[in-house]
Amino acid sequence: MTIKREKQKEPVNTQSYTKATFITQIVMTVVALLFVAPILIIINYSFKTKKELYLTSPLSLPSSFQTENYRKAFDKLDLSHTFVNTFFYTFVSVLILALLCGMTAWAIARCRAKFFKFCYIYFIVGILIPFQALFLPIYIIGYKMNLTNTRYGIIFMYVATGISFGVFLMNSFMTTVPLELEEAARIDGCSVFRTYFSVVMPLLKPAIATLVIMQAFQIWNDYLLASLYVSKKNLKTLTVAIQSLFSAQTSDYTTAMAAIVISVLPIAILFMSMQKYFIKGMTVGAVKG
Repeated sequence: MTIKREKQKEPVNTQSYTKATFITQIVMTVVALLFVAPILIIINYSFKTKKELYLTSPLSLPSSFQTENYRKAFDKLDLSHTFVNTFFYTFVSVLILALLCGMTAWAIARCRAKFFKFCYIYFIVGILIPFQALFLPIYIIGYKMNLTNTRYGIIFMYVATGISFGVFLMNSFMTTVPLELEEAARIDGCSVFRTYFSVVMPLLKPAIATLVIMQAFQIWNDYLLASLYVSKKNLKTLTVAIQSLFSAQTSDYTTAMAAIVISVLPIAILFMSMQKYFIKGMTVGAVKG
């Protein structure tokens, strides 16, 4: 007879595990402070006077909180126009990208024809080429089509430069959508559009949230395309207006810091409101089950 010996489980060294966890927490805390410190310094500077800006430490609190800097930022940057322009460009561009990228990725993922495979490769190639390298041809095309200094022109450029990444991102999430649900919808008599908007699109909320946050962040903070395509004062964006506070002759840093804080708030609110879907969208597909 052979006697089976049970393998003895090795005891877990809780002391070493606790020590490793403690060290990890310390490292992560230091890294978090390194990321938060510049943000806190900018907020601190936005409440200081010009004298305190140059004579005091970046970490020292202001003697009195100067809310006047925010009023100056509102007047100098003409926020009633620049803020609305930036919000309009971002909202419309992201809305179009969310609709186009989702439908395009769905068609590529479900159709097996070579044409759709070629389209997917075409979009992948678009990611490999940075849009900064295409500024000259983009401007020439926009100028010949009378798209410069127009609202729809800059929106069209944001959509054109962001659609490649959007299709790539949305296509990777199509594997999470059960094909059986689409087949059941077709049996029930749903059209192609109703199948997408009623069945597929609700299941893509994490992917859409990820796309919305990433593209909104890029478009809201964009300076290059906005400065290239827009020269009229009433069409300028917030980032282009902030740049005017930093000049070779004079620089109003306290007002500029207040303007930066104002410009960050909408994106911060957007991220916090969609954080749950964003984290889920970034982790879907990481673990296969």
